Order: sequence, then C-alpha cells, then structure tokens
Amino acid sequence: MDALVRFLQLLVLLLTLPLHLLALLGCWQPLCKTYFPYLMAVLTIKNNRIIEVKKRELFSQIKKFARASGNVALLELGCGTGANFAFYPPGCRITCLDPNPRFEKFLRKGMAENKHLKYERFVVASGEDMRQLADGSMDVVVCTLVLCSVESPKKVLQEVQRVLRPGGVLFFWEHVAEPRGSWALMWQQVLEPTWKHVADGCCLTRETWKDLESAQFSELEMERQPPPCKWLPVGPFIMGKAVK
Repeated sequence: MDALVRFLQLLVLLLTLPLHLLALLGCWQPLCKTYFPYLMAVLTIKNNRIIEVKKRELFSQIKKFARASGNVALLELGCGTGANFAFYPPGCRITCLDPNPRFEKFLRKGMAENKHLKYERFVVASGEDMRQLADGSMDVVVCTLVLCSVESPKKVLQEVQRVLRPGGVLFFWEHVAEPRGSWALMWQQVLEPTWKHVADGCCLTRETWKDLESAQFSELEMERQPPPCKWLPVGPFIMGKAVK
C-alpha cells in the first residue's frame, strides 16, 4: 500500500502543481493567510449546524469552573472566527489566541453578537509559545480543530498545562486519522501534502488522542465521533476534556 500511496501522492501533486510551486516560492502562504479567515467564516456556520448538540453538551460544563465571582477566565486557542462563542455560558471572560491577525475583525463581530461574554483581548501568537499569558491564569482552555495544524501538539499541550490553574480544564474537539490499514487512511495520506496548503497547515493523519493521553493530565475524558462531513477527507473526531 505504501507504493500505491506514493504513486497517488505524485499524481495529485502533478494535478495541483501550480499550488505546490507557489508554496515552494513562498508566495502561497500570504495568500492562504488572507483568504482562510473568510473561508472559515462560511464553513463554521455550516459546521455549527451539524454539531450544535454536541458543542452545547461539551461547553455546558464550563460553568462548573467559575470562580466565586461567577466569572470564568477562558482562553480559546486558534480561535478563528469565534465559532464557539454562542455556546459559552454567561460570565466567560474570553482571551483569544491565533497566529493569524486577520481573524481579529471576525472575533470582534462575534463578540458584538454575544453580549453574554466579556472579550478580554486578542493575542497574536502560536499555541507552542504563549509567553504573553501568565502561569495559572486560566480556568478553562478551549481547543477545537487546532491540534491538526500546529507544529507540535506536544508543545501546545505543555503550554496549556502551564497557563491553566490547578484543577483547570482543557475542552477539545479535534479531527484525527482514520484507522490504520483502512482505505480511508490511505486517501488521507494521499491528499495530506496538498490539503495542508489549502487548509492552512491542517494535517489529516494525526493521532491526536495519543498526544492527549501522554500529556499527563490528572483526568482525561474522551469520546470518538464519526466525521460530520462525508464529502471531506477529514476523519473521525475526538471530543472531551482534560483536567490539570
């Protein structure tokens, strides 16, 4: 199967050669950073309709981590366009972090539409280096469809643990690789080199559950779900929480 994967990867590369040449010349990334927020603004509306029930189920637990004041210091990693804002309970004070500064105008619009939340600030940084955030400063960290595209999920999870207070929690919802040996995984492997350029670094074949299991959280709850969009090469999802 490895030989077949390499052959099909080459075929897809030839079919998308202009894209790969632009990436090689360093011209594609600036274009991607410009159009990707607009693409996500469209896709997240459709995605929220499909998984609304599951998101409400997951984020309804946030209120358990409120302080005596009733507020929750919440950090959203790779916040994108603020697709999760409508699902957060009242009293959340939101800090958003994303390496792409072009998302900020979408975030401000999202906050204006969700008056039950308090928008603290937008931090332009990668999840691997959150030095602008103090140790133990967050009650909750939210990470949805982010660990697929970071450089190092391991380093991101280390930073998450650093900024969480003792007893704080990470809520996650991530797509992962199809089962090993399956045809679905083979197609993910074939499409991944091209998909990463189109989807701003998104990897299709990450086994993110392994990173979460090895991150040494005190508690880890995780469930597996089928992919919500059958027409995309994105695989099954894992959803759950990890307590520091």
